[in-house]
Amino acid sequence: MIFAVIASLLWVLTVFYSAGYMRSLHEHAQTRFSACFALALFGAIGCAFADNLLTLYLFYEIVSVSTYPLVAHHQDEEGYEGGRKYLTYLTTTAKAFILPAMVLIYVLSGTLDFANNASTGIIPAAVHNGVVTILYVCCLIGFAKNGIMPFHHWLPGAMVAPTPVSALLHAVAVVKVGVFSTVRVMLYIFGVDCMHDLNLGLPTAYFVSITILVASVIALSKDNLKLRLAYSTVSQLSYIILGVALLTPTAVSGGLVHIANHAFAKITLFFCAGAIYVASHKKNISEMSGLGRAMPWTFGAFALAALGMIGVPPVGGFITKLYLLVGALDAGSIGILVVLIASTLLNTAYFAPVVYQAFFGPARGITRARPRRW
Repeated sequence: MIFAVIASLLWVLTVFYSAGYMRSLHEHAQTRFSACFALALFGAIGCAFADNLLTLYLFYEIVSVSTYPLVAHHQDEEGYEGGRKYLTYLTTTAKAFILPAMVLIYVLSGTLDFANNASTGIIPAAVHNGVVTILYVCCLIGFAKNGIMPFHHWLPGAMVAPTPVSALLHAVAVVKVGVFSTVRVMLYIFGVDCMHDLNLGLPTAYFVSITILVASVIALSKDNLKLRLAYSTVSQLSYIILGVALLTPTAVSGGLVHIANHAFAKITLFFCAGAIYVASHKKNISEMSGLGRAMPWTFGAFALAALGMIGVPPVGGFITKLYLLVGALDAGSIGILVVLIASTLLNTAYFAPVVYQAFFGPARGITRARPRRW
């Protein structure tokens, strides 16, 4: 319900935003764009309410196929390349890892229905530990929409799409489908007890910690605003998986709450990036010096959303990181505690310069925006 409500609510806002964005730039094929946009939400809601692994997989693939025309919308060489990379990564990994794992899970368990609670899972206790571990790894990397490195390259490549698509990809539907599917399988196919007995939790947490830190470092090097936000998404998605992998009630709650916190903050950041491009046609952070004084509301919203990503109180992201920190302490993992603190500092390092330069940097031929007359 958390995922379904967030996706449907933000999709409504994105539809209004995309209409203004596409018309302002006189984009082509707007009917196709809107139809695929709606189909992507259909797939996301289907994933949210799937009662078994097979249905989840089918709707997962619907999201993948329906968003390809959105990524390749501009129909130029760059758009087709980004679309091919997007479709290749997501469909290949799903077919190569999820399908075989799903067949074997059915053979071993006799069902693909999700368990009634997150403790037991559906894998029989008699199954060899090595087989269960292989199935778990296949499911973890098979849902490549979760952005775990090294299966993340599709996500920055998809930034060639129009900004409303980026908002859909990064905040509303696509990446959230990936982490939602991963978490659903972790909790309701394998279960907390199974993961704890096979010691799968902490290794998973440390594995996704690499994505959290490395993606943040890469974001620091990107001057293109949408690319910086893309690598921020790669990093932030792993917070959700990390929280669940810690297997403590507080950490799991923090991971699930981050689905909502990240969605609202990241969609705001991409909406602001799109507004900046429509108003000034600037894509690079180095070109936005002083632009915040001409667009104070836009950059004010960007700053507020950035605080949420960093985790500054009382913004929503603070709740996520507080729960994750407490969950790491409950799990007795000082290493994860260090990762969370380091990632927060890196979040500050790649968001703060954008806001500072926009408001306090020297203006470069920028005039204050005037109200448009209709």
